[in-house]
Formats: sequence, structure tokens, C-alpha cells
Amino acid sequence: MRIVDLRATTVTVPLEAPLRHSNGEHWGRFVRTIVEVETDEGIVGLGEMGGGGESAELAFAGLKQYLLGHDPFELEALRFKICNPTASLYNNRTQLLAAIEFACLDIIGQKLGISVAELLGGRLRDEVRFASYLFFRYPNQETGHGEVRTVDQLVKHALDLRAKYGFRTHKLKAGVFPPDYEIEAYRALAAACPGDSFRIDPNAAWSVEQSIRVAKAIEDINNDYLEDPTWGLNGMRRVRENTTIPLATNTVVVNFEQLAANVLHPAVDVILLDTTFWGGIRPCLKAAGVCETFQLGVAVHSSGELGIQLATMLHLGAVLPNMSFAIDAHYHHLVDDVIAGGKMQYQDGKIKVPQGSGLGVKLDYEKLRQYRELYKELGGYPYDRDSRRPGWYPLLPNERWADPEVFE
Repeated sequence: MRIVDLRATTVTVPLEAPLRHSNGEHWGRFVRTIVEVETDEGIVGLGEMGGGGESAELAFAGLKQYLLGHDPFELEALRFKICNPTASLYNNRTQLLAAIEFACLDIIGQKLGISVAELLGGRLRDEVRFASYLFFRYPNQETGHGEVRTVDQLVKHALDLRAKYGFRTHKLKAGVFPPDYEIEAYRALAAACPGDSFRIDPNAAWSVEQSIRVAKAIEDINNDYLEDPTWGLNGMRRVRENTTIPLATNTVVVNFEQLAANVLHPAVDVILLDTTFWGGIRPCLKAAGVCETFQLGVAVHSSGELGIQLATMLHLGAVLPNMSFAIDAHYHHLVDDVIAGGKMQYQDGKIKVPQGSGLGVKLDYEKLRQYRELYKELGGYPYDRDSRRPGWYPLLPNERWADPEVFE
């Protein structure tokens, strides 16, 4: 079997409301690039990459010469064709490789009549637990609804998600407002959901000293972990030495060299695997094996995925023996998806692992066309800017906090 075509289509899919984070904002929608890899047997595999637009489509088009005639079963050869480590110093293609690996695994599963989970070693679970992903949000510009700015609004939002989807773990995306305000908000969440577990992630916006102070202020809460409170392995190590809360990361351990450094000189307790950041599902599985050997925790990070990448996360979550935490997903903020049958459904805080062959999801081509046209209309947006605060940008560590008393 040989690859005969590669197609990339950038889409933008609306969110319930704009999501605020330490670097800026998701501007009321996600931009994603959908990849289709076609073989000479007529099998089409699906992949997905964050962001995109003309640059992503051109980048994938540039890889056609690497892929045409390639056997999709030869995944290790594909890795070196696209992401040779020394060549990657000049052309980092890790996330491009991930999208193509997703599609090749989808093809292999369809060819063999088995799911990606079976291909990766077999399911240990048929459904995967998720955390609610709580953001401070601007109101939807069209409806005026959806704002999360005050502590009361945040608690109500969390309770609504808990009732609707059954979440029993809750993650707060912090780093937007002053740390003391976010401590107040986080403690209010914990008080409102007794018996649940919690995690907080300021995207490394705090200094080491602020991180230690925040950690001391929340140590009595049922914390899964404190995620990326500060930047860098050494900064994380200093925080870790001064708190009883486990530290987690999706920023400073995202490749095997960093993982080795963390094993040799521990700075992080829980590695948040991302099927895009690590270059595919298979590298995540390899990394999880290293973590199992050295007794590091693992969970799965969310990078704003639609249903195709969500399927990769579910198949990964199905096969990891050492995944003891609920995983993250922005998915409940989306109003729609491009996969056939619409959005996957939560039940009791879990989503079922797709049962079909390959990834187990198919494209809804009408939705793909609809959100492709919406992207053409709206274009992209800068992840590291805030649409309501022109000219603003953060420092690291940050001191330019938003004012929670100001309605933007």
C-alpha cells in the first residue's frame, strides 16, 4: 500500500465564549488544520493539527514529496524522513509529523480492521475520564452570554458543567488575574465541589517565589497537581522543593531529551502527554513507558482539539496502564465539530473510546466546508494577544495582570 495524496484544510470552529489565558485569548473559536492522507487502495486516514491557515496548508503541501509512494505502515522510516533530529534544527516539523502519524495509524487500523487502541497494545479501559476545563471567559460578542470573570461566575460555571457532564475533577486556567484573586477563586471552587479533585495551571506566568506562595495557600485542597506554575526545569525544581503538591508540565518536558533531564534531576512529577507536541501517539506511548519505569505520573494534555485529535487522545488514554488522572480537553467549550455524527458525548465525566477501525471517526464534509468558509471569512488570530486589550502583552514572570473589576 502506498500514499498517493495528502490534503490539508484549515477550519475555524466557534466556542461558547472567548477563553482567556496568561498569554492572551482564544478569540471565540479554534483554528485547526484537518489532514487527509489517501492511499492507492482508496483508504483515507485523518489527522489534525492546531492552528494553521495558509502557512499550515503550504507546509503540508511541501511534505507531499516526502510522502508520495511511502508505505503508511513504515512509521519509523516516516519519522526520519520528516523529523530527522539534526535537520529539525532548521525545520521543526514535529506537529506536522503528528498529524500525518495520526492519519497513517488510522489507515493501518482501517486496513487491518482494528482500532488504533488495539494496534497500540489493546484497551485497558473503554472510556476515559475528563476534567472540566475552567477558563476565565469574555462574554460571547453576539449573545453577550458566557462571561466568567467573578468568583461567583466561575463557581456557577463549574457547577453547571459538573451537573451537565458529570465532571468530578476540575482544572482552572489561571495566570489572567493577580495571584491572590485566583487563589480566592480556586479555593471557592474547592469549597463548592467537596470530594472532587482540582488542578490549577497559570501557564508558567508566576515567578518561583509567587508559585511557592500560591502553593502554600492551596496545599490543603484535594489537588491532583500544580501545573506549570513557573517557567523552566530549574524554576519548577525550586518550586517542587518547597511544596507538598505534585508538579505537572506540558511545557518543559515535551521531548525525550527533556524527559531524560527530568529523570536524572527531578523537577516535575506528572508528565502531561500531548499527541501533537510529542509528534504523535506512538511517541507519547514511548514516553509513558519511560515514566512507568521511573514512577512518574502521566496524564494527557489538551491543545484545543476537534474530534480527530480527541480520538487520538482517547485511544492513547485507553492503552496507558499508568494514567491515573483524568485528562484535559477544551472540548466542552466547542459548539460543534467536523466529525460525522457531531460532537462526542460526555457521560459521568467520561467519553467512550471510539469503537470503529482506525481512529473510529469520519469527516462530515458539509461541516468541513462550512467551517472552512468561516475560516476564509474570519481568518486566523494571534494566540498571544488579547482582543479586548490592544497593545497588551505579558512578561515572564508576569506582572501585567487583568483587573477582575473591569468588564471588558
